[in-house]
Amino acid sequence: MTGWYRKRWIKRLLKIIVVTAVIAVAWYFLRIELRPSIPGPSDRALTHAKQVKILRDDLGVPHIFGTTDADTAFGLAYANAEDDFPMIQGSLAAARGKLALLLPKKIGVINDYMVQFLMLPQKLNDQYDRLISKDYKPILEAYAEGLNYYAALHPDEVDSRLLPYTGKDIVAGFIHKLTLFVGVDSTLKDLMSRDSDSLQVGQALQRIRAGRSNTLFGVPTEQIGSNAHAVGPGRSADGKTRLNINSHQPWEGPVTWYEAHLVSEEGWNMIGGIFPGAPIILHGHNQFLGWAHTVNKPDAVDVYKLTMHPNGSLKYKFDGTWRALTVRKARIIIDVGLFNLPITRDIYESVHGPVLKLDAGYFAIRYAGKDRTGLSVEQWYRMNRSKNMNEFKEAMALQGLPMMNTMYADKENILYVYNHLLPIRNEKFDWLTILPGDTSEALWNNYLPFDQLPMVENPPSGYIINTNCTPFQATLGEGNPDPEDYSKTFGIETIMNNRAIRSHELFGADASITREAFLAYKFDQTYSRKSELFRKIIDPLLNDFQPDSRKEEDALAVLRQWDGVADVDSTGASLANLIYDHVWTTTQRNPIYYPEESKTGFKNAVAFLSKHYGRVDVPLGQVQRLKRGKTDLPLGGGKDTLNAVHTKTQDNRLVGVAGDSYILIVEFSDRGTASWARHQYGNVNRKDSVHYDDQALAFTRHHLRKSLLTMEAVRKKLESEYHPGSERP
Repeated sequence: MTGWYRKRWIKRLLKIIVVTAVIAVAWYFLRIELRPSIPGPSDRALTHAKQVKILRDDLGVPHIFGTTDADTAFGLAYANAEDDFPMIQGSLAAARGKLALLLPKKIGVINDYMVQFLMLPQKLNDQYDRLISKDYKPILEAYAEGLNYYAALHPDEVDSRLLPYTGKDIVAGFIHKLTLFVGVDSTLKDLMSRDSDSLQVGQALQRIRAGRSNTLFGVPTEQIGSNAHAVGPGRSADGKTRLNINSHQPWEGPVTWYEAHLVSEEGWNMIGGIFPGAPIILHGHNQFLGWAHTVNKPDAVDVYKLTMHPNGSLKYKFDGTWRALTVRKARIIIDVGLFNLPITRDIYESVHGPVLKLDAGYFAIRYAGKDRTGLSVEQWYRMNRSKNMNEFKEAMALQGLPMMNTMYADKENILYVYNHLLPIRNEKFDWLTILPGDTSEALWNNYLPFDQLPMVENPPSGYIINTNCTPFQATLGEGNPDPEDYSKTFGIETIMNNRAIRSHELFGADASITREAFLAYKFDQTYSRKSELFRKIIDPLLNDFQPDSRKEEDALAVLRQWDGVADVDSTGASLANLIYDHVWTTTQRNPIYYPEESKTGFKNAVAFLSKHYGRVDVPLGQVQRLKRGKTDLPLGGGKDTLNAVHTKTQDNRLVGVAGDSYILIVEFSDRGTASWARHQYGNVNRKDSVHYDDQALAFTRHHLRKSLLTMEAVRKKLESEYHPGSERP
């Protein structure tokens, strides 16, 4: 080909490329234009909007005053959408199995497949019709209407393919999140990561039990823990009951806390924390009582290996007969820009539950709450509206919430409940292994009733604690549940982490606890000498490790002098936190692997500090930071201190990503209820807002702000007041 022809073909090719690109871009924007239009505000929405006011205080916290509970729920939806609509939209898309429309990435596809694999839409339809009361559905619908109203007024933020929202979408969000919280996705990951030899009946599933690694559309939740403490009037110096509400959530994503105050003329009056898309307070207090939640992790998921028919048909043996697997089509839609790409996969179901097909065979999954998690949202609402401990227990007895230790307090009572749906299982099987799928003897259908769960009510000690630890040491002395009363098949925790040990060391040694002491105990930054960190990591290192360099010798000397306190000035805490982070993440908290990983973690810590700081005696506040926008602050605490912080390595720093987040301290007495709170960043997840990071400095300094519990108190700190929609020009 001559040079002239070559140039001619190159020009033609370039023209084709340009024309194709122009057509592609035009088609892309045309697709956006062809999306369903966003409906205007409905008459029902306009009525709700007139009957609710949003008062924002000087920290941007919404105080929502409605005529009815439904009006207040509508106002909450609108206020939360103002502050974090993208996260709400993503959460509800994930719950529908439509996340790949927003996130055309691996995590979106995995989420959408899992939603269909677990048949969550079918569970939603069943539970919404069967479990949700007629009285509560209008409140759910009003909340959904608040989101639709926001979408109508802010169309640039909205993907109209996901509209309109309904009450079912809100319930779907709870089913989705709580299914992940009980550990289903980590079980699936564990199964898919194993070789065929380790997938036989009787093979232990210790990784599933030892530590979960859940994600909510890309946001890791393995760091979710929590602290809860309650001190009764008999142990407090001034006769007041005190409650520490201190969940350890990720600082970004769909399960980070948002503070709100909900008031209606029908009697709803609750302040506390919600997740994006929640129409009720998940933990907090009203004028009578309050509660905190902490994560608990008994054995909530079971795996069965099916015996398939030898002729290759989709039949499995069950109680001596062959049954056909139910076969459905999972259809996932991925928005790849120029078009929607549909992907279809077969999904299977047996009498046990959904079935995963692997090279080693077919495996069925059964998990706690599969038949009732949709009821959790109404249960939380009933808890919000409770006026005393008996009403609170009645709400808890609905058992729609499949998990969460619950710490309750009012002016006279303190109560701890190991709240979890505990399957009643056949004692003949080892439930920590892969189970035989061919017999109904290994199938369970019922749960331990609420009133038989481990509980501690008004113990003689006058205080109760839970820090994701065993329920059998919730207090000192009399009043603890007896572990012998509970089947080993439940898999109830027996661990005492550092936070639990320190809680008893502090609260148990103080017979007259003042408000100041209570707050000091909440922010305690000490690792006990009895803790896992010292007994299994630091002490063995100091006794057995042979240093290879002068810097390692210097680092050992720093650790020998360390008092266990992880404050911002501590040099030992910098080393300890780096070592613990390595051991924690590489061993999935399995102590069998601690000795070698502790040595590796120590060497890595010395290398990290030497490389980035030129020495090994670096104060923790230089290494560990709170970063949000332009805010960059020293951060104390550690993974398992009561002042909890989890970090990720970012350049030359450990940057906080989880741990202490929204903190709420409550006092109850004959004079009424008061509380103090703080958010780790700020209450608005919009980078252009002054409330994006306006609480961070006070958070790092452990300064709380008194909650504003009346309209009069809010108006003294008022930033804005409006009906939903009326704030727009």
